[in-house]
Amino acid sequence: PLYDPILKGIFHEEHFKQILLGQADLQPGHSVLDLGCGTATLTILLKRAQPEAFIAGLDGDAQVLTIAAHKVAVAEFFFPLLQGMAFQLPFGNQSFDRVLSSLVFHHLNTANKQRTLAEVYRILRPQGELHILDFGRPDNVLAQLISLITRNFEEVADNIDGLLPGMFRHAGFIEVEETAHFMTIMGTLTLYKARKSG
Repeated sequence: PLYDPILKGIFHEEHFKQILLGQADLQPGHSVLDLGCGTATLTILLKRAQPEAFIAGLDGDAQVLTIAAHKVAVAEFFFPLLQGMAFQLPFGNQSFDRVLSSLVFHHLNTANKQRTLAEVYRILRPQGELHILDFGRPDNVLAQLISLITRNFEEVADNIDGLLPGMFRHAGFIEVEETAHFMTIMGTLTLYKARKSG
């Protein structure tokens, strides 16, 4: 129950997710996956921004999906919210034009980050795009000091060490970019973009 208020208070979540959404440049007819959708804040934003796109959310936590389903119903939207793991996606090859993910990758260990990126590459159509907002390499002294603490939590060290772009390329993605950096009290958030060839 505290998930949404914490993200809103600490990360100004909706502001960053609007930037992520804008970068994804959704078009009518696109198929879009919110990977690790949580309580569906981003998923709802996606559908609101592009009603003529097919939107789906996926998360591994049944309890958080219950909260998500309630929020989606209140917003009077109808799209699938599926339970599943990021590194074992329940979708066929070349199913999506866009995959977006917000504050998910730092929960995954190195092996599962790599497995997840391989799965995302598999389900994206040729020229499909991956857009991620997550922790990244500290870009100032304060962020570096914060990272000395945060790198010990969960699996965030890969992010802080700047390894995600290399992982994207290893999975086969091209045109890998870090498009923006944002300072928060928990460290630097980075906006990433990558494309599947084809």
